[in-house]
Amino acid sequence: MDRSRFLPCLTALYIVTMVMPATAAAEDVISSYAFVREDGALEIDGRLVHLYGIYIPPTDRTCHTFIRPLRCSSRAALALDFRISGDFVRCLPRFANPDGSLVASCTSGDEDLSEWMLQKGWALARPDAPFSYVALERIAQARGFGVWGIPIEIRKRKN
Repeated sequence: MDRSRFLPCLTALYIVTMVMPATAAAEDVISSYAFVREDGALEIDGRLVHLYGIYIPPTDRTCHTFIRPLRCSSRAALALDFRISGDFVRCLPRFANPDGSLVASCTSGDEDLSEWMLQKGWALARPDAPFSYVALERIAQARGFGVWGIPIEIRKRKN
């Protein structure tokens, strides 16, 4: 085969293989406002999304009294809700669960929400999570953040 014919064909094949997967992946991205559920899952554009690589353990229920309407939920869910604070959440689905919910890597702004939850100590890294997630969990544990913290009992002073 003549080189003058071979090079343009090879270039066209390269362009098609590189551009097509990127176009398909862009269609899979979920991007909208998110509502945080009690268990820490997100409701985005009518879909139930669990954050990739983490488990959000049940924590004590508390209320944010400084916002209206008053919001009561688990401490971990409130922390995630406060982090998102009305920002758009962008999720790249990893896989679907048998119940139809999605497991996805999600960001708010430029921050990975799974990493943020681990850094603040509100989540645990799953066994199949990336090593960086395990490292973030261990750092939060060493610092006593989130679920790793020592509960502080607030007592009223007697006058």
